[in-house]
Amino acid sequence: MRLALFLFCCASASSAWAQALGDPTRPSASPAGGEAQTASAAPVSRLQSVLMSRGRKVALIDGVEVALGGKVGEATLVRMSDSEVVLEKDGEKEVLKLIPQAERTPVRRAQARSGGARPR
Repeated sequence: MRLALFLFCCASASSAWAQALGDPTRPSASPAGGEAQTASAAPVSRLQSVLMSRGRKVALIDGVEVALGGKVGEATLVRMSDSEVVLEKDGEKEVLKLIPQAERTPVRRAQARSGGARPR
């Protein structure tokens, strides 16, 4: 009897814990940075992915595929790179980055050793 009660409690606890887990691949509902928006603030667009090939350039913004030259609300997607896109609305430009905190820095090459010997 005790064993059955113990097993029942374990099964109930594990199923309740599993239901609390969310889908880790689902985009978050909050804007980048996690700040809450106020009613008077303009909505913040979020760049989720950039897909570029020879014949196709598409950005995933707020869960919607937008082609180069396409519209995001009232803004137009005017430029794309592998890490950011530029939206233009009423002459003003907004840059959306995939990873806003990341900054690119050039890599310096090591100086060649004198003496002509190459390292192995």
